Amino acid sequence: MAVNLKGRHFLTLMDFTPEEIRYMLDLAHDLKAKKRAGVYNYGLKGKSVVLLFEKTSTRTRCAFEVACIEEGAQVTFLDSKSSQMGKKESLEDTAKVLGRFYDGIEYRGYDQKVVEQLAEHAGVPVWNGLTDVDHPTQILADLLTIEEHIAKPLNKVKVVFCGDIRNNMAYAWMYGCAKMGMHFVAYGPEELAKDVDASVLERAREVAKATGATIEVSSDKACLKGADVLYTDIWASMGEEDQIPERVRMLTPFRVNMEMIEETENPDVIFMHCLPSFHDMETTMAKTQMDLGYDIREVTDEVFRSRFSKVFDEAENRMHTIKAVIVATIG
Repeated sequence: MAVNLKGRHFLTLMDFTPEEIRYMLDLAHDLKAKKRAGVYNYGLKGKSVVLLFEKTSTRTRCAFEVACIEEGAQVTFLDSKSSQMGKKESLEDTAKVLGRFYDGIEYRGYDQKVVEQLAEHAGVPVWNGLTDVDHPTQILADLLTIEEHIAKPLNKVKVVFCGDIRNNMAYAWMYGCAKMGMHFVAYGPEELAKDVDASVLERAREVAKATGATIEVSSDKACLKGADVLYTDIWASMGEEDQIPERVRMLTPFRVNMEMIEETENPDVIFMHCLPSFHDMETTMAKTQMDLGYDIREVTDEVFRSRFSKVFDEAENRMHTIKAVIVATIG
């Protein structure tokens, strides 16, 4: 069956069938190969895209900008200081105005309802660059990376997400694995397991019934056995310093280290991370917290720099998969 995503929003992978996700991944593989060969389709020539950022980013902004430019589109960047959205102008009005100017709108911020409202009123495709409950462009990049490094189909791959299992990356992974028939384990402290969003689990497990996926939550390190991917995310962000002592207490046993790699019993396991990462003491925040007695590293530097680590391939793939999403929906 032919797949046509033109005009579609990209708010969550839950809005897409496995076949449609497969189409976007195949398109990303193709666009990446063409870039490496110096071939560009310029499928976005004459198009204009606006990037709305309420939350700062390195990879998301750069990936969207480069993806658009390489395919011939014009880009406008607006952060919270350069837009009246939600302050002097309603979301609805902003969406309607931007939809008259641009062919596509990207939003990166906090509340999922914001990106949903933009999509409701814009009249052009809206793409989710990250919210507090989802990060679909990251999962597409992660799936592309897995396909490049693991010699088995996605529905045979086991992903173990280690650490804080209540965040947007853990939830986005549940959705992605459910859709693609994969085995996903959220591996974290028992005291956090009870706080995993029940509605997210329910939605993922309902999809899993049709795709053959397995979606689990565990605090038992036995779940690491047979993992193809170990994945983690930072334990605390800027502005959350008051939570660091408690998070370090809870999450230190779930830091990804070489012992955890060995627990997988898989010599070909790969380590992945959405970045940025606290893996050494070369950041102001890590140094400051270490001086206070708190080691906030979610992964050891040994693992981060090892042969198991594919984090920079993964980071590059943000651009290729985002390019595929944009080309598929407005190209």
